[in-house]
Formats: sequence, C-alpha cells, structure tokens
Amino acid sequence: MTKLFTFGFWNALAGIILRNRAVIFLAIIGVTVYLAFQWKNMRFSHSEANLLPDDHIINIQYQNFLERFGEEGNLIVMAVKDSTLFTPKKLKAWNDFNNSFKKYEEIDLVISIADLKTLEKKDNPARFELVPFIKDSSYTKKQVSEYENELFNNLPFYEGLVYSKKSHTVQSALYLKKDIVNTKLRKKFIQDVLQPAVEAFETNYNLDVKVSGMPYIRTLNSQNIMDEISVFILAALLVTSLIFFFFFRSVRATFISMTAVIIGVMWAFGLLGLLEYEITVLTAIIPPLVIVIGIPNCIFLINKYQQEIKKHGNKAKSLQRVITKVGNATLMTNVTTASGFATFALTESKLLKEFGIVASLNIIALFILCLLVITIIYSYMPQPKERHLEHLGKAWMEKLVDWMENMVKTRRVTIYFSSVIILIVSIIGIYTIKVSGSLLEDMPKTADFYKDIVFFEKEFDGIMPLEIFIDTKRKQGVLKLPTLRRMEQLQELLEETPELSKPISIVSLVKYSKQAFYNGNPKYYQIPTSQERNFILPYAKSFESESGVMKSYVDSTGRYARITTFMKDVGTDEMDRIEATLAPKLEKIFPKDRYEVSFTGKALIFQKGTKYLVWNLTFSLGLAVILIALFMAWMFRSWKMIVISLIPNLLPLLMTAGLMGYLGVPIKPSTILVFSIAFGISVDDTIHFLAKYRQELKSNHWRIRKSVLASLRETGVSMFYTSTVLFFGFSVFMISSFGGTKALGGLVSTTLLFAMLANLLLLPSLLLSLERSIANKKTLKEPTLKIIPSEEELDDSEE
Repeated sequence: MTKLFTFGFWNALAGIILRNRAVIFLAIIGVTVYLAFQWKNMRFSHSEANLLPDDHIINIQYQNFLERFGEEGNLIVMAVKDSTLFTPKKLKAWNDFNNSFKKYEEIDLVISIADLKTLEKKDNPARFELVPFIKDSSYTKKQVSEYENELFNNLPFYEGLVYSKKSHTVQSALYLKKDIVNTKLRKKFIQDVLQPAVEAFETNYNLDVKVSGMPYIRTLNSQNIMDEISVFILAALLVTSLIFFFFFRSVRATFISMTAVIIGVMWAFGLLGLLEYEITVLTAIIPPLVIVIGIPNCIFLINKYQQEIKKHGNKAKSLQRVITKVGNATLMTNVTTASGFATFALTESKLLKEFGIVASLNIIALFILCLLVITIIYSYMPQPKERHLEHLGKAWMEKLVDWMENMVKTRRVTIYFSSVIILIVSIIGIYTIKVSGSLLEDMPKTADFYKDIVFFEKEFDGIMPLEIFIDTKRKQGVLKLPTLRRMEQLQELLEETPELSKPISIVSLVKYSKQAFYNGNPKYYQIPTSQERNFILPYAKSFESESGVMKSYVDSTGRYARITTFMKDVGTDEMDRIEATLAPKLEKIFPKDRYEVSFTGKALIFQKGTKYLVWNLTFSLGLAVILIALFMAWMFRSWKMIVISLIPNLLPLLMTAGLMGYLGVPIKPSTILVFSIAFGISVDDTIHFLAKYRQELKSNHWRIRKSVLASLRETGVSMFYTSTVLFFGFSVFMISSFGGTKALGGLVSTTLLFAMLANLLLLPSLLLSLERSIANKKTLKEPTLKIIPSEEELDDSEE
C-alpha cells in the first residue's frame, strides 16, 4: 500500500487524475453548482462584532444591562445648524418633517421641537401639568422668536437632547423599535425611507441636515462593505491577471489560472452561505484573498509544467511530473498558509473564529482546485509552443538570478550586517506601537456619514453611546434622595470630562420637576432638598409615564438606573485613562457595599475587545509559528533547519512591526491580522526553496554549496513571480475606503516584499554559512516518509 504523501503516493495520484480527468472535471462543476445554490444563505452583519467571549465579565455586565433596559443603540439623530431655521416657514417644515416619521411602524418614539412639553405648576388642585411647547400651529414670526428664546434660555432639561446651547444647533431624535435594530428591517427603513426623506427636505428648504446614530452608521458602513466586495474581486482579478500575463506572455496560461481562482471565489461565497456565516469586514476580504493566494499556486504549477516541456517536450510526462514533483511542496505551502488562518479559529472571538474557519478551508480547497483544473485543462490543450516558453530564459530575469547568486556567494557578510541593523531598528520601533480600539477609526473618512459623525462630536460632544449601569441593591432605591444626589455627583464628573457629552438620566427629570415647582425659573433646575422632596418627587413618576421621555432610565422595580452619555471617537489608551481617572472618584461616590456601578455599552465592549483580541492574535501567531516549525521538523528531521527556515520569515514580521511604530500605525484588529496572514504566506517561499534544496542535495550527493545555488536558480524565478503577484495583489486592498483594510493591504504587501528578499538572500546565505554543521547525512536524516523525491527517483520510476 502506498504511504501517504510519499513519492509513490503522488505518482499514483497523478495517474488517477489524468486517467479520470473527465469525471473529475464534471465533479468540480457539480460542486461549484451546489455551492452556488448556497449563495442565497449569505447575509450581511447588521451589528457590530463582539470581540469578547460570552463569559467575559464585560459581556456579562452588558447582558445584565440589556435585560433591564434593552438594546441601547437604537437612536438616530438629525440636526440642523442654521440661523434661518427659526423662521415661520422653516420651523414649521422642520416640525412636520419630524412628525412624518411617526407613521412608520419601525419608529418607537420621535423627539423634536414639535414634541416637547413643558412642566407647569397648576393650582386648584395643586398639580404639575404637561403643556405642549408649541402651543399654536400658526407659527407667526413673534411666536417663533419666543420659542427660540424659551428653548435656549429656559429649558436646560432638553439641552444635549434637543439643542446645543453653545452653537444653537437643533437636534431631533428617532428611536427605532428595539427588536428591529439588529435586523434587515433597520437597513430597509434607513435606505428606503429616511435617506430619501432627508434628501427631499434638504432640497426643498435649502437646509443641511446632519444624520447620525449607531443604527444609521452601521447601515451605511455595511453598505460600504458590500460595495467594496465586488470592487476588490474585480481589482484583484485585473491586477493579478495583468502581472501573470506580463510574466508568462500567454493568454492560455492566464485564462487557465483565472478559471481556477474564479471557481475558488465561487466556492468561497458558497462556503459562507453553507455555514450561514455573516459577511463582516473580515469575511468580506476572503474572496479577493482567494484570488491573491491562488495565483501563486498557478505560477508554481504552470512554471514547472513549462520547464518540463522545455526539457523533454513530452506533454503527458510533464503533467505527471507537475503533480509528482510540485504537488507535495505546493500542498505544504497551502497547509502552512491555511494553518496561519486556522489558528484564528482557536480564539474565543466569534468574528475571528468564523474568519479563520472559512479562510483555511478555502485555501485547502484552492490547492485542490488549482492542481486539478490546471493539469486537466492542459491535458486537453495542445502542447505549449516555443513562444510560450520564452519567459523562462529572459535576459532581465537571468541578470536578477545572477545578482542574487553573486550576493549569496560573495556578500554574505553584507546581508548579515544589514539583517542585524534592520532587527535593531525594528525592535526600537516596536516599543513605540500603540493599541487602538476605536469603533469608528477604520470607517471611511471621506464618506458623508463620517463627516456627520465629526459634526455631532463637535456640536454635542460625541455620538458613541456609553452607559453607566447602577444597581442600588434595593427596590425603589433609585428614587431615594441620597441616590439621586450621588448620581448627580457622577454626572458632574462626566460633564467635566472633555471626551464625554452631557449625561441623561432620571436626575434630569427630577431637577426639571423642581424648576417647574418654582414656576419654570431655570436657576432652580437642581435636585430638591429633603424638605421639597415630598412635594416634588411624586410628580416625577406621572411625568415620566405621560411623556415617555425618561421611561428607559429606571427599571420597573426602581432598583436599577442608567446614565447615558455619548463619547467622542477616542482610542483604547484614552478610554483607559478616562476610566482610571473616574474609578477612584466613582468608588467614593458609590460605596461598593451599597451600590454596584459599571460602565457598559457597545462602544466600550469594542474597545475592551480590541485588547482582548491583541492577546488572542498574539497567541494565534505563536501557534502558527509552532505549527509551521513542526511541518519543517517533519520534512527535514533537523532542529537546525527549523531555525534556519524561521529566521527569514520572522525578521520581516519584526521589520513590519517596527515600521508600524515609526509610522504611527496602531495595533488594532485589522492590523494585528497582518502578522499571521503574512507569516503563513511568506513561509511558502521557504518551503519551495527548501523542498528543491532537498532534491538537489540528494542529486548532488550532499554537496551543500552546489545544491543551494542550483535551488536558487530554479526556484528564484517562481519565488520572484509569486512574491510580485502577492505584493500587487494585496496592494489592491489599499484602494479600500476602510482604514483597517487599507492598512492590512499595505502592511501585508510590505511584509511579503521583505520576506521575498529574506528568502532569496538571507535563507541561502544561512545554508551556505552553516554548511559544515548541516551538510552531512547524519544531521539531515532521511525521514520515515519520503517527502520530496529526487530527480533520479523520478527518472527510475518513469522507466
């Protein structure tokens, strides 16, 4: 019985493929059609990715908050900063515009100037009464002027909710029903109702309406992801096919390669549908990633086929040798690349887990596709003509290989010195890297919705909801006067923090009740004294139930309260600083034995998740290194070869990390992916080189120098071709409007460029310098399973 992955295995496999090519090709078509039917199950993510595991303390606190108050990210805000708004025609139009949304079933509550009510003190009997702020629908010039004066000067309760006092910006709030916030109904409402209505209003009344809020941001951000998928796929196909054609100068070879990767893309989409995974920022890059990674497979296979044709001119023998000689090395390179992605599946993050599973499965599937499609299609085609083989002996490529050979033979000290200098400079740069966890940082800065975010940060001090969840540990504990005073102290602390907006809570309602008790005088907008409590607090409950404004800020038992503030787009370090500053003061205001207070909300979870993710990705990178080291150990049975193979691949990672430090590119979910992806791909060149090196060792009777230089000459061309394709292929991601995707493309491209140089110069230099310690057969023992057959073995088998 043939042992798995030995020469005999690949030789037998080649015979099976070529004898059953028609059946195999029909099977590929069948699988492709089946997976195409799974596309209907694909769906885009309608919420932010939760990077923390379910049992993490931050997630537990957030779930406790949701149980009491429901989804917090259901607010859409619209604002106008225009002095002409307070004219009869435009103010009426603005109010009618906001009222028009009340008829839609997706809307739970609308708060605008037209909906405001003032709390007035009445006699006989003594009571508070809610009175409409807009008392007359006629909107005379005098009335509008009075409304403006009353709103900005006498109603501090609505500051930050309906207006910004510092700039006279007016804001309206649309609260979506909480059960549709994370569904496609949210997207349908925003795209089909809200956006057209806003555009029509702007055109009709010459007013610039700014729109934001997490449901709005998520919807437009998801749409950008959808739009970019097709752009990435087309750009990746165009760039890789042009570069491929430039190298091979063969329409036939280009067509065959594109056929293989396009089927791979179809399989990628089908697998996403089959597994019913959501399309997120990460899974969206898998289809173009398939193209970029698939083309190097095609280059190695087609290049070997053409080399064999040029050598002996026998098509059948050439196709057999492509599978037998390159199949195992190509499998190993794809396994190592897939391993780099598969390590993500071992993290606790659902986002990374799904990305790792789909990416690793697609890479293995891509290897099978490329091997089968290329050999089968070529078997039906005529033998390549001489002009198709001209690229194998191009003068410029010969000069490049001569230069590399000369550097390795005569300039090894220069190569080592340069490597050490790069290592030292990189380590210095690594110490300057910062960690960032901003939810908005990667969003497209040129998009209109991002410009609106900046507007709301300036006018209302933030748009990202941050919740403070308070457990008083007793029923009706929130409405106790000491608790209200403690909450007011906390709100004052939050207001003093420049990165946070004015908070909203039950305290605002209680303060407004006292103002109403004193006939609406704004100087009495404060917490009642203990003597005033019995007169004022009973009205707070009736006001809350009638207006609906504050119904979400105290739970039905009166035990739990929330304080909602909005924060600017700050990073992880800044948020840690804010928390560190507030923590001791918070503990002093709310003693732990009587209260339990926690910060929560999706924005905070994302920031905390980023730090957690950095650890997970560091773990996955370490695991990828270990797995690949084990592959090397299996191939060569030598720890020295493991070290030699890892050095040229770890150095580029350190160099990229140092570059991130110098350029101010922070560690975040998108950029931390660079290292695992780049390492898994860059080690492919090492495997191809060492696989050929092993063949040459056996052919040249263990003469290291001759074997190294022969390996460099044969694999150098393919390594240069594949690295060039990978460099430009990943550069395609730099056209993205998302900062994270753009950084991912640029950094992976840079890393792979460094890795190519390291594998073409540093790796052979190390082999030559250490030839005495690894040159003998005892050190490089024959493995139990023959991984790579020698030329003699191939020739003997064919005879």
